[in-house]
Amino acid sequence: MGDVNQRTAEPAASIRNFSVLLSATPRSARLARLLTDAHLRDWGYESEAARHVVAELAANAVTHGRVPGRDFRLRFHVVDHTLRIEVTDARGDHVPRRRPASPDAESGRGLCLVDALADRWGVSEDRFPRKTVWAELRLTPPESGEKEHHQAPPLPSEARDHSGG
Repeated sequence: MGDVNQRTAEPAASIRNFSVLLSATPRSARLARLLTDAHLRDWGYESEAARHVVAELAANAVTHGRVPGRDFRLRFHVVDHTLRIEVTDARGDHVPRRRPASPDAESGRGLCLVDALADRWGVSEDRFPRKTVWAELRLTPPESGEKEHHQAPPLPSEARDHSGG
């Protein structure tokens, strides 16, 4: 028998993702947090930090990124137990900046909270007039007893065939 090179295929990294377009209202900002929590739990993850980060980024999109008649997009995915959260809004001209809040201010601490909870975060410019604020958090791997979901990630809405054929 001749020499045979055998390669063992590395298991593909488990990728889970979710994306939704939401109206730029306070109710949708709350829904963004609830959807994130539900999907992370379904995938076997618990992360209070992720809930807070999504709540802040969605609230910022609704408060500072709102354009009447335009929605915001919540997108997140988990690869190798790292969660990447992305919130895209219609105000690319309003880039968020972390600013110190006065002690008696009722707002202005959102990005300070994101900075404290996320491993890293930033802003990506999209096709004008949009911007995406993103954050990454390392998640604790699911318990070994948790069921693993082996479902192909859904196609982004832009890639779906709407021709009906």
